[in-house]
Amino acid sequence: MAEQSQVRGHRKERVGEVVSDKMTKTIVVRVERRFQHPQYKKVVKSYKKLYAHDDAELASVGDIVRIQETRPLSKTKCWRLVEVLNPDGSSKPKP
Repeated sequence: MAEQSQVRGHRKERVGEVVSDKMTKTIVVRVERRFQHPQYKKVVKSYKKLYAHDDAELASVGDIVRIQETRPLSKTKCWRLVEVLNPDGSSKPKP
């Protein structure tokens, strides 16, 4: 029997900045969202902190990372780290 590649459904992805890595295998990522105010039509920025699973502990504070939605891993953690990006958008080499 041939191995089949695991196909996952469409999952949300976000890019944000790591603001904390003090927990074991968990990082806190600040994600920026821009939208137009419904009444005043000004572009508004809002931020949200998301908890992401970082199994290999690759990310550190200040890194730009890409995270992906996953099943709930704990009470607050339902995202996982996909890759660490440099500020210029290129991938960071993994050890």
